[in-house]
Amino acid sequence: MVGISMDGPSRDQVMKLIEEKDRIEREIREQTAILESNNVSMHDSLVDSDGYPRSDIDVYKVRHARHQIICLQNDHKAIMKRIEEGLCKVHSEFRGSSNTGSQQATSASYTNGHAMNDINRPVTEDRCFAIVGFVHDGSPADLAGLSVNDKILQFGSINHSNFSDVTQVNQIVSHSVGQRIEVRVRRDQNVISLTVVPRPWAHPGLLGCQIRTYTVS
Repeated sequence: MVGISMDGPSRDQVMKLIEEKDRIEREIREQTAILESNNVSMHDSLVDSDGYPRSDIDVYKVRHARHQIICLQNDHKAIMKRIEEGLCKVHSEFRGSSNTGSQQATSASYTNGHAMNDINRPVTEDRCFAIVGFVHDGSPADLAGLSVNDKILQFGSINHSNFSDVTQVNQIVSHSVGQRIEVRVRRDQNVISLTVVPRPWAHPGLLGCQIRTYTVS
């Protein structure tokens, strides 16, 4: 884990939140594995055509896993928001104590909640080429921390300089099932680094979000 480049109570609080986020993600993976071992998703029926509990699965375990996943996904969304707020606070405190003025914009960055040392890189260094239109709850994009209106600066090997259209993004996603894709987005004044893992889930698509070309209005 890469730490934030400054000390203090706020930094310690963020790191504790990150540890809790990691724990939640581990539990989600564990509960998802139970569903996969029974060859069911979050929405498959647990009764047969006669209305009786299916005999080919462990209905009790599947029901419990589904309930746990829903609760954990809610916890994950809440803690990601707290991490983002905490990082903003850390960097705000740093700016207030640095006495270097506002010549250079700072960026709160983290990888799936893991803070990174981006404090000296101006936000204007990168240009966005795509934007996130929507994110389905519980999707791989949602679990990775992507949010509506995130402006994408990098998606795997794609950046503003080599981007032509969103089919490039789709190609990377389709060829990276189960693999980590590094994504950098601008959210408000912060630059955030995330790791997205495309995979089949309860609904169509491998990410569960809309990514469209960004145009300046």
